[in-house]
Amino acid sequence: MQALLAEHLSFSRKVTPPGHVHALGLDALLEPSVTFFSAREAGVLLGVGALRELDPNHGEVKSMHTVAWARRRGIGRAMIEHLLTVALRRGYLRVSLETGTMGAFAPARMLYRDVGFRTCEPFGDYTSNPHSTCMTIDLGPG
Repeated sequence: MQALLAEHLSFSRKVTPPGHVHALGLDALLEPSVTFFSAREAGVLLGVGALRELDPNHGEVKSMHTVAWARRRGIGRAMIEHLLTVALRRGYLRVSLETGTMGAFAPARMLYRDVGFRTCEPFGDYTSNPHSTCMTIDLGPG
């Protein structure tokens, strides 16, 4: 698990300018507001994702990552759908995320759009800048 998280952070740092990497490390993933999930096949770790509670109505997707050799197999889609199911069970009205604007994050942005996320204004501590895009999906009635 630690190796995959290290791979996620390394990837983020490689393609994102300094000061704009918002991926969570292991210590932050252990915070009480964060629930961490993994995807495995025959015991082999293929991907991870986390859901952080921002407030009782709003969750945030964090640290989504699929190992490189297992990409394009639906693991990321299964993870984001699982995170949204958990968010619905918790009664969240909205789930948001921040991801990079660089080409390396294009597949992630496409996945998030495909499941219903739309671009939104920065939320929480995020700022408007050329390296980040914030997205959100409404889960509540309306």
